[in-house]
Amino acid sequence: MKKLLFAVPLLLLVGLMAIFASTINRDPNLVRSVLIDKQAPEFSLPPVEGLDVPGFDTASLKGEPTVVNVFASWCLPCRDEHPLLEALKARTGVRLFGINHSDAPENARAFLAELGNPYDAIGADRDRRVSIEWGVYGVPETFVVDGTGKITFKHVGPLTPEAIENQLLPALEKARL
Repeated sequence: MKKLLFAVPLLLLVGLMAIFASTINRDPNLVRSVLIDKQAPEFSLPPVEGLDVPGFDTASLKGEPTVVNVFASWCLPCRDEHPLLEALKARTGVRLFGINHSDAPENARAFLAELGNPYDAIGADRDRRVSIEWGVYGVPETFVVDGTGKITFKHVGPLTPEAIENQLLPALEKARL
């Protein structure tokens, strides 16, 4: 009986470890946002101080499809995906808005001065409240919003050329219909 008392917790621990190990490399895009096919949350973000682009709000998302990218200067994957956002903007001319997540204005300005600024508008989300309302798990994350203000697509993690070609561009095309 004593052996059984020791074996049960050990077996449970081994089972939990097996579950965690099997899901550790899981694709983060499998986590579907509850906001897909719903209107973007009501928000208003001020511009990043010292930048020549405006902030934006919920109403700004209406009228034409928009790609919304959540980024921060301290985020290394954001640095890696940034050239892809510039290429996307140059290639498609899509309206590209940024949510600057939990960042000091001077750091955001330095980040964009170094890497370039593909954004038409950037909202400063210093307290992360808007990011939370958008269901952001961490930066970077990218959304497609259709012309009615409805979120139609979410990509978790840094964009890759494959993700842009196979997911983002088709989602953008669908949002234009």
